[in-house]
Amino acid sequence: MTAKVNPIPEGMHSVTPHLVVDGAADAIEFYKKAFNAVETARIPGKDGKLIHAAVRIGDSTVMLVDEFRDFGNLGPKALKGSPVTLHIYVPDADATYAQAIAAGAAEKMPPADMFWGDRYGQVTDPFGHVWSIATHTRDMTREEMDAAMKQQMPDCG
Repeated sequence: MTAKVNPIPEGMHSVTPHLVVDGAADAIEFYKKAFNAVETARIPGKDGKLIHAAVRIGDSTVMLVDEFRDFGNLGPKALKGSPVTLHIYVPDADATYAQAIAAGAAEKMPPADMFWGDRYGQVTDPFGHVWSIATHTRDMTREEMDAAMKQQMPDCG
């Protein structure tokens, strides 16, 4: 008798980012240093490029694969950017931001207190992916957010 297979594997969430990276093995090492990632899978192809890899950051998995240009599998540097930002919640946004910069990320937006109740900043990793780093600091009603937005960003409200 065959055991029933869980359609969502243990430890996975409904949505999991799968990053294309020029240098996936190097990206894994960067994510370990920047975000305390733990490598959970690595499958190299014949040429040494990774055809699948995964890391766990906090309680979430991020999958990675090397660029394979012949198949149209391109990372953000080859595409001259990406419209996607990866958002992570951490206990201390300032400390994680500094850790990511020390590991080689580029500063994009230093952490600041935001109108929606988060301490929030952004970095670009050495492979072209943008990461927003946040710590939730206060619960706010919609009305409180609207008022804070008008103060913090008067041109938007």
